[in-house]
Amino acid sequence: MIELRKDPITARWVIINDSRDFQFDLAENTDDNSVCPFCIGKENLIPEPIACYDQKGNRIDKYSSKWQVKVIPNNKPILTIEGSILRKAEGIYDKMKGVGAHEILIESQNHRVDAIKTENFVASILAAQDRINDLKNDLRFEYILVFKNHGKSAGSTIAHPHFQLVALPIIPKSVKEEMTISKKYYDFKERCLFCDIIDQEITFGTRIVMETSSFVAFVPFASRYPFETWILPKEHSEDFRNLKDKYKLEELAEISISVLRRLKKALGDMPYNLVVHSYPLKQERIPHYHWYIEIIPKITKFSGFEFGSGIYVNPTIPEESAKFLREAE
Repeated sequence: MIELRKDPITARWVIINDSRDFQFDLAENTDDNSVCPFCIGKENLIPEPIACYDQKGNRIDKYSSKWQVKVIPNNKPILTIEGSILRKAEGIYDKMKGVGAHEILIESQNHRVDAIKTENFVASILAAQDRINDLKNDLRFEYILVFKNHGKSAGSTIAHPHFQLVALPIIPKSVKEEMTISKKYYDFKERCLFCDIIDQEITFGTRIVMETSSFVAFVPFASRYPFETWILPKEHSEDFRNLKDKYKLEELAEISISVLRRLKKALGDMPYNLVVHSYPLKQERIPHYHWYIEIIPKITKFSGFEFGSGIYVNPTIPEESAKFLREAE
């Protein structure tokens, strides 16, 4: 059974999926490329490709052996592509069919995570944008999330470098909250909240990890997690898909890879989640939202306090975390 159920108290949607035990039937050692389904020669272990892309992010024949990025459906999806949403009530509760899409973007033919280069990252970005543009034509979908899990405790079951993409029939509550708060700020000050944050962080400098001409990486003022890092474009843009310029794509790749390398040097090969925050598919162009990438090292665990209060406890000082990462070149 796969369906979405809405909590009437918090207005939070939850996916109920009793088949979601793990993604692939693999041996425990997921870092062993002899059993890795994403490695060359193991094509019989994965579903048929959806699309393949070359080094420049252009689509090529999906059966080509010269791919830079290969997109496949997840064979243990969070949501399933078949069927209608069929939203209905069950007493006072709301629910709908677990309709969506769940795809995997294999970043490279190389199994080694630390071998990812700028061109790999750029090709992955362009492939993700292309898949979003394709999936947004399905009117059942409201939001598409692009993310990466690295390490077991971050939810990864396969070490081979890959992104994931999930198309949802609803807009997540966290996205709605961000849009509501940034809209109130814009209505009051006639400026983008995210743009103001970028200007202040650059001016103060104490939480900056690094910056390029087009992007800035910093540890947020009220970080929830140790060494949590955000990467934002300096120029206002609400949609991740707007990023098309070759040089800016390379800048984003370089700053993202650099932040991950700094985190690895500072913390070792820690598990982490990388999430792309962008605006919903069916929204008009909006001046108050700003896309960004969030990188969250999985160092601490939640306790009853966090679950009970909704308040995070961060045992590190954001300014010191940023300084540590600046120096970890």
